[in-house]
Amino acid sequence: MVQHYFKIYFALLTLILTGTSACKKAQVSVDDAEEIVSPTTGTRTQFTLDSIFLYAKQVYLWNEALPGYAEFNPRQKYVGVGSDITTFRKELFDISQLKINVATGSPYELPVYFENPKYSNLQLGRSIPGNTAGIGQPDAAVLTSKVINNGNTLVAYLALSSFPSLNSSKAALDQTFAEFAVSNPKVIIIDLRSNGGGYLETAEYVADLIVPSSLNGKVMYSEAFNPAMQNGTVPILKHQPYLDANGKTAVYNGRSATMADVDYTIAGNTYKFNKKGSLQTIQSVYFIVSGNTASASEMLISSLKPYFDVKLIGEKTYGKPVGFFGINIDQYSVYLSSFLIKNANGWSDYFTGMQPDVMIKGIDNPVLGDPDELCLNTALSLINGTRTLTANKLATTGKIANVKADILPINNVESVMLENRLRLRK
Repeated sequence: MVQHYFKIYFALLTLILTGTSACKKAQVSVDDAEEIVSPTTGTRTQFTLDSIFLYAKQVYLWNEALPGYAEFNPRQKYVGVGSDITTFRKELFDISQLKINVATGSPYELPVYFENPKYSNLQLGRSIPGNTAGIGQPDAAVLTSKVINNGNTLVAYLALSSFPSLNSSKAALDQTFAEFAVSNPKVIIIDLRSNGGGYLETAEYVADLIVPSSLNGKVMYSEAFNPAMQNGTVPILKHQPYLDANGKTAVYNGRSATMADVDYTIAGNTYKFNKKGSLQTIQSVYFIVSGNTASASEMLISSLKPYFDVKLIGEKTYGKPVGFFGINIDQYSVYLSSFLIKNANGWSDYFTGMQPDVMIKGIDNPVLGDPDELCLNTALSLINGTRTLTANKLATTGKIANVKADILPINNVESVMLENRLRLRK
C-alpha cells in the first residue's frame, strides 16, 4: 500500500515543482482496488489541490476524519472558486471542518472569523522544512516586573508581552528572575493577558526559571502526532527536505534528510524541566489571562498545572493546544494542525480556551504592576485571603469578550514565524 502511494505522490509532486501540465486524458492509479487515489496528469492548480488533500490525509492531526480522495474529489469540488490562493485556502478550510469535537458538537478548528480555520493555514511563500510554526512576536518579552509586599507574603509579579526568540529575551529574563530570587517569594503572578504566544523554547525557559531544582527531569510537556506519523509510515514526507537550524541541507544515513526521517514519537518529542536561575521558592502560580492568551502562553500554564497550585484570573484564553510545521507545495506553505501539546498528566483539552478560576474583565490599557489594577488586585486579594475563590466565581465582573481576528491574528499569514523543533530519528 505504501508503495502505491509513494509512486503517486512522486509523480504528483514532480509535476507541481516543475509547474507543468498534461493535456492528455488523465490516467488514474488504483490502490488495492479500494479507491481511486489521484490522477497522474492535470494542471498545476489541480495538482496543488490534490497535494493539499493528500498531505492532510497523512499529516493532519485528525486525518482519520478525512474521506478518500475520490469522495473528496478536490479537482471537481473547487472549480471556479476564485484565484488560486483563495481556492487552496477554501480547500484547507473544508478539510479543517471535518473533525468534530464531541464535547462541543462543533469542529475543533471552528473558525474565529470567516472561513479561516482556528489553527491550520496556508500562505504564499515557502517555509523552512524541519521547523515548527508559531506566531511572530516583538523582541521584548518583559513588559514590567516587581516584588510586591502583599501583607505577610512577598509576591513576584511579571508581565510578559510575548515569547520572542530566546536569544533576544534571555538576558532580560535572567535579570528579572535573579532579582526575584533575592526576596525568596513563594508566589508568582504572571500577566499573560496580551501574550499571544511565540517561541516554545522561550516559554520553556520561563518555566525552567520558575520551577525548583527538584523538578529537574520531570516532564514539562509532550507533542503527540497522529498514529501514522508516530509509526513513521508517512511516505509523502519523503518529498519534503529537512533542513538544519541554519537552513542547510542535513545529512541522514549518508543522504540528504527528508521530513520522513524526523522522529515523531511521543518519546522523541517530550520536553523535561531543566532548572535555570537561582529562584527556588515558588509554590503557587497565578496567571492573569484573556482571550488574547494563546499558544505558548497556554503551554506554560498547562505545563505547570501538575506541579503547582495554579490559579487563573481574567477571561477565558484563546484555546490552542496544537502545533504544526510548514509543508511546501508549489509556491505555497501549508500549516496543517499536526500535533497535540500535552502536559505531564496528558491533558490537552482546552480547544475552547482555559476557563479562569476568577472571571474578571479588566480595563483596556491597564497600568501593569499597579496593585490597585483590577486583575492584579484580585490576584493579590486571593493570595492574602481577603477574597475567596468561591465568592469571586459568583461575582463575575464584566462580559467575556469574543476574540477578534484583528486582536489575535493566530492565522494571520503575515505573522508566521519558524522555530527549529523537529529532530531526526536516532
